[in-house]
Amino acid sequence: MSGERLQGGALPLRPHHGMCMAYFVGHGYSDGFTAHMGALLASLGPERPVRLVVGTDAVCGACPNNLDGLCDKPELVASYDRAVLSLCGLGEGDELSFGQFTALVEEHILSQGRRASICGDCQWNALCASQKSRWGQCRPAR
Repeated sequence: MSGERLQGGALPLRPHHGMCMAYFVGHGYSDGFTAHMGALLASLGPERPVRLVVGTDAVCGACPNNLDGLCDKPELVASYDRAVLSLCGLGEGDELSFGQFTALVEEHILSQGRRASICGDCQWNALCASQKSRWGQCRPAR
């Protein structure tokens, strides 16, 4: 996975991918993308530092919609990213642990039923709507 590390070893991650990863079950844009997403998700422990970027990231590396480092729907996915940042009280370039980030996504978006208002027009919406977030399933007991 080349080009994924930024300063301080943080993995670049689009904010909206915090939602995509919550519902990933082995379906994707292509076999290569699906394998890449599965491997990336399996490798991300809660302490792994991530840097939030509104642009191509570690997930996008194997996406067939990534055209020479640019998404073929840049405004659409950037709007998803901006909504996640806003609702979670985060900013582009923020660095935090993957666990902190996913907890914020779960708390401020997924558990509040806000996912569809952000990305309900995504082609994967029905898949996400049909299951529970893995971030909510991983929450510690209170």
